[in-house]
Amino acid sequence: MTITIEIDGKKIKVEKNTTIIAAADKAGIPIPRFCYHKKLSIAANCRMCLVEVEKFNKPLPACATQVSDGMKVSTKSKIAVEAQQSVMEFLLINHPLDCPICDQGGECELQDTAVAFGGGQTRYKEEKRVVFNKNIGPLISTDMTRCIQCTRCVRFLQEVGGMMELGMVGRGEHSEITAYVDRSIQSELSGNIIDLCPVGALTSKPFRYKARTWELIRRTTFAHHDSLGSPLEAHIKQNKVIRMLPREEESINECWISDRDRFSYEGLNSEDRLQVPMIKEKGQWKESDWETALALVSEKLKHVLDHNGPEELGILISPQSSIEEGLLAKQISNALKSPHIDYRIRQSDFSIKHQGSPWLGCRIDEIGHFDQYLLIGSNIRNEQPLLASRIRKAVNHGANLFIVNSIDADPLMTVSEKMIQAPHKLAYALAKILKSMTEIKGILKKDIKFIKAEIEKVKTDKTSDAIAEHLMKNVLAGKKNNTSLLLGQAAQEHPDYATIYQLALEISKLSQATFALLPSYANSVGLHAINVLPEKDGLNARTMLEKKLKAYILLNIEPQLDASNAQLMENAIVSSDFTVALTSYNSKYLENVDVLLPISPFTESSGTIINIEGRVQSYTAVTQPLGQSRPAWKVLRVLANHLDLKGFDYESSLDVKEARIKSNIQFISKELSNEIDITSDYKIRNTKPKQFSRIGEIHQYLIDPIVRRAPSLQTAIQKSKAHAKLHPLEMKTLRLKANDKIKVMQGNQWASLMVIEDISIPEGSIYIPSGIDETANLADIYGDITVQKIIPRGAS
Repeated sequence: MTITIEIDGKKIKVEKNTTIIAAADKAGIPIPRFCYHKKLSIAANCRMCLVEVEKFNKPLPACATQVSDGMKVSTKSKIAVEAQQSVMEFLLINHPLDCPICDQGGECELQDTAVAFGGGQTRYKEEKRVVFNKNIGPLISTDMTRCIQCTRCVRFLQEVGGMMELGMVGRGEHSEITAYVDRSIQSELSGNIIDLCPVGALTSKPFRYKARTWELIRRTTFAHHDSLGSPLEAHIKQNKVIRMLPREEESINECWISDRDRFSYEGLNSEDRLQVPMIKEKGQWKESDWETALALVSEKLKHVLDHNGPEELGILISPQSSIEEGLLAKQISNALKSPHIDYRIRQSDFSIKHQGSPWLGCRIDEIGHFDQYLLIGSNIRNEQPLLASRIRKAVNHGANLFIVNSIDADPLMTVSEKMIQAPHKLAYALAKILKSMTEIKGILKKDIKFIKAEIEKVKTDKTSDAIAEHLMKNVLAGKKNNTSLLLGQAAQEHPDYATIYQLALEISKLSQATFALLPSYANSVGLHAINVLPEKDGLNARTMLEKKLKAYILLNIEPQLDASNAQLMENAIVSSDFTVALTSYNSKYLENVDVLLPISPFTESSGTIINIEGRVQSYTAVTQPLGQSRPAWKVLRVLANHLDLKGFDYESSLDVKEARIKSNIQFISKELSNEIDITSDYKIRNTKPKQFSRIGEIHQYLIDPIVRRAPSLQTAIQKSKAHAKLHPLEMKTLRLKANDKIKVMQGNQWASLMVIEDISIPEGSIYIPSGIDETANLADIYGDITVQKIIPRGAS
């Protein structure tokens, strides 16, 4: 219902229940504000937005006053102007006059508002108060004397982040924002409070004193560290990215970005950056030029192809790679008649045949509008921080959340029911839910297409019955079931992925839920859509390593950190006759490679990614390539020329893209599908490991080579990243205490780790993170593992 109001003599139509400030914003009429933010709850505590409303004898806060039909508002009357000037004077009473040394200078809301709406002088002569700074972690710097108590940061962390990590203490002049017992902020979205802060109280610690806003060049790009593809604005000084900020896009990231996307730019300027081609001669690395390096690579590859056949060449691509890089790698693979190419480097079960590229199953902005969510094998805060915030908002408004996972990670929202099982029991837990659904009146077992024999053996429990009842309630009542079933990273990397997927698909069909996959990598959807997959008779990523081929091409991969089985990856490279790596970094994990070709990260290249909803996102370089590094698509094209392959005459990345995707396409649709080809019935594995099942989760700050080299992000997780975690009962059985050293063994490899007890880890499993140096020699990230206590010398 629309009503008509008048603001400063201008008549406008707005929806009923709209606030004055929102109506003014829509009409382009400026009203000053500090505490108000369109994505946060109304606080109305700064009083900066006071306006005059006809028939009211005092000015009213525009942010907290709803419009009514015929209302007349004045933002420029004498009453409104004097009220705004008075509030501004009070806010500046204790604010320090340190603009020249404040990082917020030049982009400070307080400065702008003071000039536009404040008075010309102050009457305050007394001494200003001082507030001690708080240490809230390695990402955010505090200067709390500048704080004006708008509480945006408090409300954001509670309402969007999910946990109240900051709060206000004291009253009047003594009130201040503080953390609980000086604890660091743990939210994976914490950097957004830097953008929210209207003054210089909260600023970026990595960016501190690096540049002034007017010195920066601003260029647009997209985040490459998860599959959301959040729009970013890169700030550049002297050809270096020194800050990343969000660009507002309501349908993708609203106006937020994750800390991973905000602070990972530090890795772009790492000392590890590879700037010249490197060739290994007699075990020693030597710098080379591009012509010599490419000639050697083409010579070696031709030798393998001529003497061993194209079936002895494997191409492994990072799922962070662009569409253009994937298309060229696939074209090279086809031209060389080698069917072995794959981007699924952290997957271990390849028995599913997808009909299209797995995706979210709906648009990103629709994910927050479901009534029920079933999360399977997903620590969603770690995998998709911004999607988690959308689901959290829905749960806070009454939606139900159910979780089936191998770790009881806190999603910072209310969980209605959860089944936390060791990895080897994860598929069985889903089977219990499916069995419970079949036992509900009105559901016929013949509706299930698979596991007809297996389902009879499954025993249900109270939790599976409760989840099943919730999922089927609307279906049985003949109502539309507004449910989303989401399959996360742990499920996709699980050795029983095919069984988990098919069980989840059956549950979604019976409950009429939207089936969604949560790809963890920037271009997983896109690379699958353009078929960067093995051809018929081709080997998948894992089998390529198991077969120990004669030659490998690696694109943007750190072998032991990015693989599902680090042992397999290392052994395959060591045993090969020749391996070439296209990489942005000179990594110790590429020590056994024969040639390193320096490629540019996404900020120094152009390309396209396709995000989780099938949105086609093209970007261009924001800085020049460092040293002699070159965009990967260009390196692949020139390598194809050296291999004497035809059809590689592209002049730009746009030419490569348009060979498959036209420029005017904003979304792909025909290529997307979560349906699978069913070849046979499947069995539910419920076997026990020799001792423990490993939970090899990778932390979001270790997901790719760029993030791993961001010092601030690594400092944020330094204390916990190299710890093994066991359930208290397992600790007691092994006679272990917190911070004891243990020896964990997989195959013929072992690692020494500190162990801590963690109630969130189910019995029968052990949490040993992947993607870190300490565990880079172990095998399957979700495989069997044995544990021994290390007894210090001299101990009895």
